[in-house]
Amino acid sequence: MKFLIQRVKEARVTVNSETIGQIGEGFLVFVGVSLSDTYEIADKMLKKMLNLRIFKDDAGKVNLNLSAVQGELLIVSQFTLYADCRHGNRPSFTNAGSPDLANDLYEYIISKCKETVPNVQHGEFGADMKVSLINDGPFTVMLDSDEI
Repeated sequence: MKFLIQRVKEARVTVNSETIGQIGEGFLVFVGVSLSDTYEIADKMLKKMLNLRIFKDDAGKVNLNLSAVQGELLIVSQFTLYADCRHGNRPSFTNAGSPDLANDLYEYIISKCKETVPNVQHGEFGADMKVSLINDGPFTVMLDSDEI
């Protein structure tokens, strides 16, 4: 499982020119699911993400987590995080999880986040989405379940 996390001042996702999710300060999180991902892996990833201390404290040090700044979440599914570009010029997505598995874990991640984060917004699984954001920093972190 991969989470591409962007610390944002604001972000939104639209489908067919309609905004379906919008946040202020917080994380825009792109979620990629692989063939071998499980609920246990999702739980491990969520724990790591929610405890990441990548917001500035009063001294200007990157020292605060999402809850400390009352941050919001915008979660967007993105199978292309599993693009394999090693051979040729056209990416392969054979390592991405099946749509059923990916959607199940995506919905699970959203529901688990809603247990602790007051404002959780999300995209629409499988839709052609347009995402806009103001990246704060910029500050972008990749979490890979194979590395945590």
